[in-house]
Amino acid sequence: MTNVLLSIKIGLDPTIVKFAGLDITYHGLFTALGVIIGVAISAWLARKLAYPEDMIYNVALALVIGGIVGARGLYVIEHWSMFHHDLGKMFAINTGGISIYGGLVGGAVSAWSYAMITKVPNIPRGADIAGIGAIVGMAVGRIGDIINGEHYAKTTSLPWGVLYTNVNSPSFGRAAQHPAVAYEMIGDLVIFFILLVVYFRVPRAGVTFFTYVLLYAILRTAVSFLRLDNEVFLGLRTAQLIGIATMLPAIVMIGYLLRTPPAAERRARSARRRGQAESPPPGSQPPTEEPSAG
Repeated sequence: MTNVLLSIKIGLDPTIVKFAGLDITYHGLFTALGVIIGVAISAWLARKLAYPEDMIYNVALALVIGGIVGARGLYVIEHWSMFHHDLGKMFAINTGGISIYGGLVGGAVSAWSYAMITKVPNIPRGADIAGIGAIVGMAVGRIGDIINGEHYAKTTSLPWGVLYTNVNSPSFGRAAQHPAVAYEMIGDLVIFFILLVVYFRVPRAGVTFFTYVLLYAILRTAVSFLRLDNEVFLGLRTAQLIGIATMLPAIVMIGYLLRTPPAAERRARSARRRGQAESPPPGSQPPTEEPSAG
């Protein structure tokens, strides 16, 4: 067995305080902070594009509501054995238990639907700035997961690992394990800086969003090999299957967007070609009218 030279001990109780029968947990606290920080970053970028203030927060509200429903919903589906005997536990989201991919899908569908219905301008660029904010929010939310210890990982094979010493932690009593969630948090922050570069260097709207989809899919698929989530198909976890399924469409869309000019530019080019076709060639004389007889 590997000698763990750096054993990071986490002795915090996942529950910060109990108030009026409600558990206030680190998981819930950092999830809320992640939402607030992610929305704030997206709103700051949106203002640079002169999006109306109320539109920014309406789309953000739709995204958050859809994200919460999707995140909890997919987690419940993946861990149905924990809930079928007590359906009320499905709504105790403050105690932990969400699926990041469920949140991404639910939030994207909800925000996109709202944007289409209300005719939000430049939806692809809106998706770009939402992706930048989302990845930061995800990184912040992972801090609560690290403290909580609900995501089991393999026993570490490296000189470092994380050890949970609080009896209320789901990982209490387990050997030092890979800090898989911390790896993901660090990866989220790396993706954030890459997205900023793409956003400011690549003018084509939509490229940043699909870069976000691609990079997070690669990150989560890789990190999940260290986690002890339930295997679903061919030894792969649900998050890995979703990640693999989204990689190819993301690559295709990035290639398409980079090779295809925006619709407005295509229309302008088409108008110029029509104008050139209708104008007389250089040096030609305009037709003259025949003098009328008599």
